[in-house]
Amino acid sequence: MPETAEKSYSPEVLAAFEKIKRGALEILPEEHLLDQLQKSHDTGVPLKMKAGFDPTAPDLHLGHSLLIRKIKHFQELGHEILFLIGDFTGMIGDPTGRSATRKSMTRADVEENAKTYQEQVFRILDKSKTKIVFNSAWCADMKFEAVLGLTARSTVAQLLERDDFQKRYKAGESISLIEFMYPLIQGYDSVALEADVELGGSDQKFNLLMGRELQKEYGRPQQSIVTVPLLVGLDGTRKMSKSYDNYIGITEEPYAMFAKGMSVSDDLMRDYFIMLTDTPEAQIDEWIAADPFEAKKKLAAAIVDELHTAGAGQDARAAWEREKSSAGRDKLVLPPNTPEYTPTEGVPGKLPLTRLLVDAKIEKSTSAVRRLIEGGSIKLGEELAVITDVNHELEFPGQYALKIGKKRYLVLKA
Repeated sequence: MPETAEKSYSPEVLAAFEKIKRGALEILPEEHLLDQLQKSHDTGVPLKMKAGFDPTAPDLHLGHSLLIRKIKHFQELGHEILFLIGDFTGMIGDPTGRSATRKSMTRADVEENAKTYQEQVFRILDKSKTKIVFNSAWCADMKFEAVLGLTARSTVAQLLERDDFQKRYKAGESISLIEFMYPLIQGYDSVALEADVELGGSDQKFNLLMGRELQKEYGRPQQSIVTVPLLVGLDGTRKMSKSYDNYIGITEEPYAMFAKGMSVSDDLMRDYFIMLTDTPEAQIDEWIAADPFEAKKKLAAAIVDELHTAGAGQDARAAWEREKSSAGRDKLVLPPNTPEYTPTEGVPGKLPLTRLLVDAKIEKSTSAVRRLIEGGSIKLGEELAVITDVNHELEFPGQYALKIGKKRYLVLKA
């Protein structure tokens, strides 16, 4: 804990700092944030906390929730929350962590995804205490001389310090000038909003520091920075991502969320507890030491409760345990809220299972369904009969319960 002979901080401020620090990767500079917290405590004026999201994907997962939970901590401490949706920068394309220029988005794409973001973040944040802002409010009307003035605040050498720019430059890959503008625009957001604190993922550190530098250049007080780590996904190796299919979506049903939570590796369990729940660390260590499997059930239930109503985690756990206890008897037990699909074309009659599972959005293609069948991953009915024929058909009218892989279920009826 940073503290000098000249400075001391009240117990309330130190407690607030520890709350913010939990699960964070870096706080830059720590003493500066402590000073800000103390001033806010003494004056009763809340800090302006900014976090930016480019609406580049319509669905959020637990990897995103790390940052949103840290925003929630500031919210619980009484600070002003500025949830910035980068509708303007979303149409530019942020190259962070990428080896090539990301395609720009259309205004329609940005607006649709932004709408979804707003719906999903309030599963964690208090909507009445969150201010949604869009950076097009100040970026879209900037005059050309103002843009040139912004570029004069940084140098090419400074921008090339960014890791992904360095790698691409050394590899002889193209970097557009508009990509150089991205860190400047994100940094200027902090100037426009007069942010006291900015939160972001560890991969955004360069851009967050740019915000500090630009505030100094424009004669404004500099913000503190809080970064959170990238959450390792369910595969235990790569960052959580929908493209890697190693994620837990924050809008998934409680049972599916719990079941996925049970596949978190033992090595990652403590990190998940720290970053995704408010369970005291001593309690976490006690649970893991006593019974890791039981601790994992508590973790999965806590994740569900965080994103659904209180008690939903316990209900999901009970359903999961019932399924596991019946699995030894080779009987199918459908979890709560099992999705249902009703075919509308070709009924009455026989329909191919491959087409049905694509229509029900279980898989994206019939070839993907065929691979599941060939791997013995699709089971039918209470007796869990394994489907082995890729041309298998189901006759309608009728009702059929399916288990697909380890965690997916579907009822087909018409």
